[in-house]
Amino acid sequence: MQRDEAVVPLAEIERRIFTLREQKVMLDSDLADLYGVSTKRLNEQVRRNPGRFPPDFMFQLSAEEASSLRSQFATSKPGSGGRRYLPYAFTEHGAIMLANVLNTSRAAEVSVYVVRAFVRLRQMAGMNAAMAEKLAELERRVAGHDEAIRSLVQTIRQLMAPPAKPRRSIGFQVEEGRLVYGRRRPSGRSRA
Repeated sequence: MQRDEAVVPLAEIERRIFTLREQKVMLDSDLADLYGVSTKRLNEQVRRNPGRFPPDFMFQLSAEEASSLRSQFATSKPGSGGRRYLPYAFTEHGAIMLANVLNTSRAAEVSVYVVRAFVRLRQMAGMNAAMAEKLAELERRVAGHDEAIRSLVQTIRQLMAPPAKPRRSIGFQVEEGRLVYGRRRPSGRSRA
């Protein structure tokens, strides 16, 4: 079999990875589906191998977390054909350990893709964190520019405003009255 083609597309696996308790995890039912076993069998293997699943590999959801997921994914309620116990969440290491205890060829094959999906999400989270830091730095830089720009605009407005009182002219000016060069005489007809 060629390794180039994914048994399960990474996007399919990635959409089944959630953040709970500040950890990226997959639910037991999703892993059972991917590994090709029933959820009951998967959890049975977990109970038979308790030493392989420390708290940092796996934990059981609280009633509140399960309720939140139930409303988010519209899963059935106890008593109507759905789950009757709180689901388990597996971290990346728990998912790998689970593939080992299930000991099926499908689980071994799919676990590689599960690990790749976790790694890809971790890389994306790292890129997002780096981008968020750069945006915060840019915001800090621009915050100082706001006051400088505001001051510059205010100065330009002051320069554009008309002067409050007329300006005194510069240079030598002579103020003289109107020169009289001659008088006008009334027209000559009236002299007789």
